[in-house]
Amino acid sequence: MTATTFIVDEKGKRISAIVPIKKYEQLLEESDELEDIKAYDKAMSRKQEFVPLEQAISELELTWKKKN
Repeated sequence: MTATTFIVDEKGKRISAIVPIKKYEQLLEESDELEDIKAYDKAMSRKQEFVPLEQAISELELTWKKKN
């Protein structure tokens, strides 16, 4: 278990926490992983429409030509 230091206001209410850097890094990594999972779940919940590769390439080429 890691030690956490709390900063309190004048009434003793916790307003901030100081955690060891390793715990902070672990929390960041877990947060990033959770965001990735949520993005994946959102993407998979959408109706997907597949197009042939040739059609996708043609559409991309048209888009690039319009931009240039």
